[in-house]
Amino acid sequence: MPPLKLTLVVAVALVDTDNRILLAQRPEGKQLAGLWEFPGGKLEPGERPEESLIRELREELGITVKEACLAPLTFASHAYESFHLLMPLYICRRWEGFVQPLEGQTLKWVRPHELRAYPMPPADEPLIPFLIDLLGA
Repeated sequence: MPPLKLTLVVAVALVDTDNRILLAQRPEGKQLAGLWEFPGGKLEPGERPEESLIRELREELGITVKEACLAPLTFASHAYESFHLLMPLYICRRWEGFVQPLEGQTLKWVRPHELRAYPMPPADEPLIPFLIDLLGA
């Protein structure tokens, strides 16, 4: 069996003042449509993970995030059928602007202990305990 292509994706847990985390639902027509995930996306060639996240958050949610406000928390490593996903997860509590669904996605602010109620891609699920440990239930 040939080795799986490694895909690097970066994600963030945006945490509001009420200690809730933002989830985005993957829109129809995309792979894993209907599942809930942490905002982020694929790195462009030559981009650092933080640069990619800042760009993705501006494009997807209309917010401005400074690199100093992104703190690495943990990462996911998951073998899907056709590729292997490596996904660093950052945490961010400060941004400028108002979160808006600029790509037609549904957004929801969720308390850490409620995260498991939202069906997620297999790579996202193992990240939940880290967020509960950090933010409490």
